[in-house]
Amino acid sequence: MNGKEKQVLDMLNEDCRIPLEKMAVMMGMEIREVAEIIDSLEKQRVILCYRPVINWDKAERNVVEAMIEVKVTPQRDFGFDAVAKRINSFEEVRSLYLMSGAYDLLIQVAAPTLKELAQFVSERLSPLETVTGTSTSFVLKRYKQDGVVFDAPDQDRRLSVSP
Repeated sequence: MNGKEKQVLDMLNEDCRIPLEKMAVMMGMEIREVAEIIDSLEKQRVILCYRPVINWDKAERNVVEAMIEVKVTPQRDFGFDAVAKRINSFEEVRSLYLMSGAYDLLIQVAAPTLKELAQFVSERLSPLETVTGTSTSFVLKRYKQDGVVFDAPDQDRRLSVSP
């Protein structure tokens, strides 16, 4: 990956709605070149999707979220990948990571109610033959996500004037 591609990724990661024209000016490139870089990165599956960071508490969406640490027995010849693929198939799973430490996998899950989330853990996740233990922690409040602070006060962008 070259420097221009990394620059484009950094800019999109900061604000995926930035216009191509503005990116081109900031990078000293032609609009066409920026568009070609983005198209290439999408085709290589470096860029997978574009999503906003949403403060769901203000949007009044009622959902229960949790982080589940899972200890598993890796499968012969497939390691953790086969287990992860199986867990990925559950609609409640939002994110899934292979971790170092006391647990093997970290799963971010969401469900409409606490009861449905508990049923997911007890009836679908825990009974998997490779799962040997789970530890569930519920999200109570979100302070920061993907580098975005949720309750940050608006910054005063005026220049200070001194006598």
